[in-house]
Amino acid sequence: MNGKKILFVSSELVPYLPENPVSLMSYEAPRMVNSNGGQIRIFMPRYGNINERRHQLHEVIRLSGMNLVINDMDMPLIIKVASIPKERIQVYFIDNEEYFKRKATFEDAEGNLFSDNDERAIFFAKGVVETVKKLNWSPDIIHVHGWMASLLPLYLRKYYADEPLFADSKIVTSVYGKGYEGELDNEMMNKIAFDGIPKENISSLSAPDYNNLLKVAVDYSDAIILASEEISDDLKNHIANLSKPVLPYVSLQEAEDAYTNFYKAEVLK
Repeated sequence: MNGKKILFVSSELVPYLPENPVSLMSYEAPRMVNSNGGQIRIFMPRYGNINERRHQLHEVIRLSGMNLVINDMDMPLIIKVASIPKERIQVYFIDNEEYFKRKATFEDAEGNLFSDNDERAIFFAKGVVETVKKLNWSPDIIHVHGWMASLLPLYLRKYYADEPLFADSKIVTSVYGKGYEGELDNEMMNKIAFDGIPKENISSLSAPDYNNLLKVAVDYSDAIILASEEISDDLKNHIANLSKPVLPYVSLQEAEDAYTNFYKAEVLK
C-alpha cells in the first residue's frame, strides 16, 4: 500500500464513540494502511456525544464556512479535526449545529430513530466530498463504513460524477450485519431526487430500511467487503447478483493481510 491514498468515511470510530463492529473496524482498517505506508484521511460525523475537550477537537476555519443545500435548505458546514494520539492519525469531523449538536448518535432517549437521519446522511456525504475537494486530495480508494456514510457512493457517482478529483477513485463499501430497526423518513427518496439524482437510481429507497440503504451503497461501489458474519439473505443475494469483487468475512486477526490483498488484487487492478 506504499504511497496509495485511501479515504476512510465512517459512521462511527473508536476512540470517539463506543466500540462496536463498525467503530472498531473503522479504526483498524486505516491503522493497517497507515502502518503499511499508505496515506490516509478519515472522516466521521461530529455527534454531540463526542467529548470535544477530552479528544481535543478544534475547528479548521479554512475548511469551514460553506453552506450545503439539503432539501432546499442552506445548512452551514463546520469542519473540525483531532488526532488519535498513539497512531498519529488525523480525523476530520463533519459538523452542523442543526444535525449533530444533540447528545446522541442515531436515536433519542426512547430508542427512536431521529426523524432527520436521512438529511444527516445526505449532509455527511456532501460535506465529505466538499472538504476533500478543498484539501485537493485525490484518493485511490474510498472505503465506506456504516449506514450514515452509505449515501457517499451514490453521490460520488451521480451528483459529483463530473468532479475530476474522484475520476479514478475506486469505492469500497463494507457491509455490516447490524444497522437500524425500522425505516428512515419516507421522503428520503424525494430529498435525494431534489439534488437531480433520478428516482430510478434509488427506487429501493421508497422503503428506506437498512437493507435497502445498503443496496444503494453497494450498487454504486466498485467492490464490497462483508464485514460481519451475519448479513441478511436479502442483502447477500443482492450483492451476489452484482458481479463485483467481494471479500468474504474475515476475523480481525486476519483482516490486515486480507484487506491489503483485496485492495491490491481486486480494487486497484
